Amino acid sequence: MVDYISGLNGADLFVPAKAATIYSAHEQSLFLGGEVIPVVNAPNGVLQVPTIAKGAATVVGAENDGGSPATSTGDIANILPTIDSTPIAAKLYAARSVVRDLGNIDPNEIGRSLGMSVAASFDAAVMTAIKAGTGTGLTTQDLATADTITVTDIAKAVGSIRGAGETGQLVGLVSATDYASLMTAIGSTAFAGGDLFQGQALRSGFFGNIMGVQLFVTSYLDNGVAIMGQDAMRIGMQRNVDLEIARRAEAVGVDCVASLMAGVGVVDGTRGRWVKNAA
Repeated sequence: MVDYISGLNGADLFVPAKAATIYSAHEQSLFLGGEVIPVVNAPNGVLQVPTIAKGAATVVGAENDGGSPATSTGDIANILPTIDSTPIAAKLYAARSVVRDLGNIDPNEIGRSLGMSVAASFDAAVMTAIKAGTGTGLTTQDLATADTITVTDIAKAVGSIRGAGETGQLVGLVSATDYASLMTAIGSTAFAGGDLFQGQALRSGFFGNIMGVQLFVTSYLDNGVAIMGQDAMRIGMQRNVDLEIARRAEAVGVDCVASLMAGVGVVDGTRGRWVKNAA
């Protein structure tokens, strides 16, 4: 049974609308859950993410061996952490709806609409960061065959990413326009695993595992496929999805405002590839 309420019942509106807002946002987003791109708290609104150092450890072969690389004191060589870091500033994503006093409003529908709007805007921002270009986005890669994403393109991307030092799990985001060509190549019966993920967007978007890359289809990438490791990008979270309600007399109702304060950025573009389809 659905309870329909009005703006006069602010207390009754708030709880179900907020629950629906937060739930819908996390269910519809590929990224807010932190499974594809790690999420780090940033209380002051700016996250500084250091680039992972690639220094070599000292090798000591015997008790009286000074080690390699050698030092004048005989101590283990000091490997300084990288001084390079990427600042990720949080942005405000907000959606508003006015619930008038006339009533006949399902609070769950209000929450779903607001939550999905915030999630869509944030997921689109992630794709913008991925495609930002050399120096700030993922490293771009040419297609093996013009205008067609193939398994060969994924193999080439994986080889490049592994060669850059990324040894962890790889994930891939495939545009809706290129989804069909990859599905034709891999089939659809031997690539189960969607139930391993939390969040409806991940479960329903997952369609295959090629060469160790977990692939998800997304409508927020207009073309191509983006493949990355866990250390390629970070999300700085100042405040996760929330809902506020305030009386608005001039509208004869209440304002329902959903908001998210978060930022996203590429930390090491060499640990990912954006295989661009120019078609």
